[in-house]
Amino acid sequence: MNQKKELIKNTLIISIGKFSTQIVSFLLLPLYTTLLTTNEYGQYDFLNTISIFLIPCITLLMEEGMFRFLIDAKNNQDKGEIFTITTGFSLISFLIWSFIILIIGFLFKYPLTIYLIFYLLASILSSLAGSSARGLGKFKIYSLFCFLSSFFNILLNIIFILGFKMGLPSLLLSYIIANSLVSLWLLWKIKMYKVLSIKYFNKKKMQKMLKYSIPLVPNSISWNAISLTDRLLIINVLGSSQNGIYSVGNKFPTIINTCYGYFNLSWKESASKVVNKNDKNDFYNSVYINLRHFLICVSILVIAILPFIFNFLVKNDYKSAYNYIPLMVIGVYFSNLSNFCSGIFSAYKDTKILAKTTIVATIINLLIGFILIKKIGLYAPILGTLISYIVIYFYRNYRLKKYLILSKDKYLLPSISVLLLVTLFYYLKNYFLFAVGLIIAFVYAYYLNKSLINVFVTKFTTKKKKTKE
Repeated sequence: MNQKKELIKNTLIISIGKFSTQIVSFLLLPLYTTLLTTNEYGQYDFLNTISIFLIPCITLLMEEGMFRFLIDAKNNQDKGEIFTITTGFSLISFLIWSFIILIIGFLFKYPLTIYLIFYLLASILSSLAGSSARGLGKFKIYSLFCFLSSFFNILLNIIFILGFKMGLPSLLLSYIIANSLVSLWLLWKIKMYKVLSIKYFNKKKMQKMLKYSIPLVPNSISWNAISLTDRLLIINVLGSSQNGIYSVGNKFPTIINTCYGYFNLSWKESASKVVNKNDKNDFYNSVYINLRHFLICVSILVIAILPFIFNFLVKNDYKSAYNYIPLMVIGVYFSNLSNFCSGIFSAYKDTKILAKTTIVATIINLLIGFILIKKIGLYAPILGTLISYIVIYFYRNYRLKKYLILSKDKYLLPSISVLLLVTLFYYLKNYFLFAVGLIIAFVYAYYLNKSLINVFVTKFTTKKKKTKE
């Protein structure tokens, strides 16, 4: 199917833009854990979580609506209406929310209020720019945008932390400056200014876009609420330092999120494009099985490789993060599978179901964390999050039967067995077992994904031959 080739192509383009800088960012972890205290890192993580939580409230996820409606746009008139509605709505809402945040920050004497407002602005600009490029199908420019954002963010981090010894503000300023400037560059590059005008305002189009995007807000807030409630519980019961440890531990499962993120950005487009085709079920199921195999193997590999690199990347006060990572990894695995399902719901423009599932999961997460945090410490929010993600995935899978039935994975039991074995070796802290676990992980990853690997190898070698000729 051509659509599958396009999905792979777009995923590769996005990966090129993001992967190199993600690796460099990951390698900077020793810098952060050496020069920033656990308290500073915990504060940064909390502000970032607040920002992620607030953005859907501010924009009502109109940028997601913009992306989806741009795919169906037929002419410049349509594009102008979509751009104007989304940009105008987002910026006016941001100004109103900024005023509210200023008042709340003043009342509660939150020292990072101004940073939070500009952090939100940079995030909104980045979302608008990225969604615009993807909606127009400009994945190469989007890939470059991702690369430049990450590159300048990392560069400014090094300058501010090492050069100016600025501590916590360096992380915030780096993000604000890098994302704002690169986002404005992208919006100029795709010539949004040519179709951005009050004359394009269309009330009926805005109502349609809001009808699509508003049901996504409770879903997004609930996803972020899972993360936010974890942070609030940890900070209020265990302290900011423990939140810093939790945040560093969470950096490693983020590798899986990053890998899925490359795919997910192009998946939303592909899922929407095939929704009216006769062979859509075959396409969805083929992608689903390949994705499951890829994600479980990445999860196993992260757990298998980590014992060899953890002590080099994480310093001193953050060492206890090692104990929590496998549970976080498994949680992220189920989170990404549920996001795959949400891509299909979005393709059918059935976004209401997404909110219901995540609200229930958020309540489960909060209850587990609240009941257990004084008894088992950081394990409580991590366990609550894991169970929440499992609930979301299975319920969405069940509700997806309205449109199609996802294929069962015949390798489910072998995958669980390998995952449990490698996790056992991880906790036994024996280098011989670490090595055995790593070999098993690589062999199983190749076996389970060999057809997918062969596709990429064939595509790469064919391209290389054509270049030589």
